[in-house]
Amino acid sequence: MRRPGEVELVDCTKLFGETLAVNGINLRIPAGTYCCLLGPSGCGKTTILRMIAGHETPTAGEVKIDGENVVGLPPVRRGTSMMFQDYALFPHLTCLDNVAFSLKMSGVAKAERRERAREMLAERMPAQVSGGQQQRIALARALITNPRVLLLDEPLSALDEFLRLQMRGELRRMQHDLGITFIHVTHTQQEAIALADLVVVMDQGNIEQAASARDVYAVPFTAYVARFMGGQNVLTGPVSTSQRARSRSTCATRPGRIPSARSDAADGLDHSYFRAARPRPANEADWRRRCRQRQRRQREGA
Repeated sequence: MRRPGEVELVDCTKLFGETLAVNGINLRIPAGTYCCLLGPSGCGKTTILRMIAGHETPTAGEVKIDGENVVGLPPVRRGTSMMFQDYALFPHLTCLDNVAFSLKMSGVAKAERRERAREMLAERMPAQVSGGQQQRIALARALITNPRVLLLDEPLSALDEFLRLQMRGELRRMQHDLGITFIHVTHTQQEAIALADLVVVMDQGNIEQAASARDVYAVPFTAYVARFMGGQNVLTGPVSTSQRARSRSTCATRPGRIPSARSDAADGLDHSYFRAARPRPANEADWRRRCRQRQRRQREGA
């Protein structure tokens, strides 16, 4: 039996008047994938999310969920749930009633919906809880309907750095435990690399690259992707071929690994040097020795 939650966009275009927001994109997100739509503001990330949710209708193309074209279906019939950037909590309802609200709209009896909501959190007003707790309330409200696809519109942008790192881990663990498809909009490269199985890099309504976090970082398809993921690795200059012909070219290179915050902090080395366009030596001990030597020379020179 096929796992539910596959999302596919086929030649999907969205126009707002004369403005092209999404330009005929094709994208398949396998069921059970954590996908991050990554790009600068105005590149079409949230528009794609809203078309999947049913809050916007494509100008052309199809939006398929589990093989069914859902264009024209209301959001409640798509098997999706959306967590908005500002959480959209009702200030006059308790946290419990906020979580139960989706069930109320689905016709679930009051006793049952309150019991299911009570399993997730305590009964307080939204103004009485912190930003991180408000985010959890909004997440619980989105998940209580058991969606096939959860849509997250920059869910961590309003949190401080400590809570953001904590919630990254919680989101990844939750997606792994539930096994459903998460589609997460962000403009933060580190967030996408830390969370996603599939990173979709966008620019001006187009998909520049859709691949794993490692491939997007280590093997960028275009100079734009390389610059967006880390511009210090994009080199422009003359290239000599075996026939000694010369031309101008842009070359994007990677060191062959994704820097890990955990391992890099543990060894106490400055890994920014090894993000330059050179491979990491095969001998780990030699690599660390040369790193320390370079840092010592830099300190002595200063």
